[in-house]
Amino acid sequence: MAGATAVGLAVAAGAVAAAGPWDSGQRTAERDRAAVRSATGGAHHAPAPHAPAPAPSARGVLAALGAPAHDPAASLATALPQLLGPLLASSGLGPRPAAAVYDTATGRQIYGERADTAMTPASTIKIATAVAALSALGPDHRIPTTVAATADARALTLVGGGDPTLGKDGLRTLADTTARALRARGVTQVALGYDTSRYSGPELHPIGPNENLARVVALMTDEGRTDGSDSGPAPRTGDPAGDTARTFVSLLAERGVTASTPRPGRAPDGAAELARTLSAPLSDLVERMLTNSDNDLAEALARQTAIAGGRPADFAGAASAVADRLAALGLPQSAGVHFADGSGLDRDDRVTAQLLTLLLARAADPGHPELRPVLTGLPVAGFTGTLRARYGAASAGTGLVRAKTGTLSGVNALAGTVVDADGHLLAFAFLASDTPGPDAAQRALDRLAERLATCGCHGGPTPAGGP
Repeated sequence: MAGATAVGLAVAAGAVAAAGPWDSGQRTAERDRAAVRSATGGAHHAPAPHAPAPAPSARGVLAALGAPAHDPAASLATALPQLLGPLLASSGLGPRPAAAVYDTATGRQIYGERADTAMTPASTIKIATAVAALSALGPDHRIPTTVAATADARALTLVGGGDPTLGKDGLRTLADTTARALRARGVTQVALGYDTSRYSGPELHPIGPNENLARVVALMTDEGRTDGSDSGPAPRTGDPAGDTARTFVSLLAERGVTASTPRPGRAPDGAAELARTLSAPLSDLVERMLTNSDNDLAEALARQTAIAGGRPADFAGAASAVADRLAALGLPQSAGVHFADGSGLDRDDRVTAQLLTLLLARAADPGHPELRPVLTGLPVAGFTGTLRARYGAASAGTGLVRAKTGTLSGVNALAGTVVDADGHLLAFAFLASDTPGPDAAQRALDRLAERLATCGCHGGPTPAGGP
């Protein structure tokens, strides 16, 4: 039965790649698989009426016949050192890479090499950010952007809630609602302010101005991008909040409302909400963040986690809030683990390969369905996001490996899941520092994950030169 479930995951992995990047926080294949699994229900999980009885597992049948019990995790643990060790020794991975592989069916780490050594994770830290945000806020949470008005509606404040994905359509909707409410009160001229106080601390990431990340502020449009792109590096505005407020003034003017030049400041005491627009659900935002390695979303979700935990919504508060949430989930953080930001751009970040695999395993746990977008958002090898151009049509990992990439100068990482040749879902993490260059490192990382995909190790080790 466990094998059949894991084979179902393999089928779902292929279907997921064709289901589009985000589908209301849960890809169609995931929903279909959940529907299949829901054939059992009720407090005692009895078979549903008219449903066929579940087939006995192979292990149960063999035990009844007196056959010797077989531990697939033990077979894997025996096989993996000889399968992965030579690949991990690749010069492309630098002098001392780290690795961990976790069998989600048995809940055991089945391979480790420096697995508890804290290393720079680059963007694989976004897995921790995603788990923390979903745990703190839930997958249905939406980030609001609002307009507050004084009692006479003569003064408005555009209030940022921290949604970096607010687009022109959302701003137009906000302007529509605002203009209708003002016309109903006979108001056509207003003073406009804009409030970014939801976040605190420095706006600039420690790396400084960079095309990988806008200023981290609570009010912006399209992640501050100025070239019309929706992912990847891009030129950014130096004043995302002010630009958003000025665009809002123009939209109000198109609707017959004249607004003053907007000024920064908190909404005045007594101001009440006049209009609001909401982000996509957090499940969608997490998927987008992981698929595209979106740094702006990562920093925003870390701050939303800080707000939910009562910490300051700045870099330090967000990092502490992520650590708090992981601790609340019972995930061990060994000596040296340190969160400095939500995106992984900060080289002071430190995580272990073991922690990354435990995060992925927790997201696969049926007891934590709120974390499932962490898995559905992982790029699919050869198909989506930052793995679209990696692997290839001839690779055994294409469509089976789903993983978050991590790349900084001299740092390369890959962490995700793969269904092996025996249908077992494995979580893995490979971290490398002092690498000679991204191309060699990425090829070495991809070979490691591909090897897991082709491993038929539950009946014994596959030769290192095997399929």
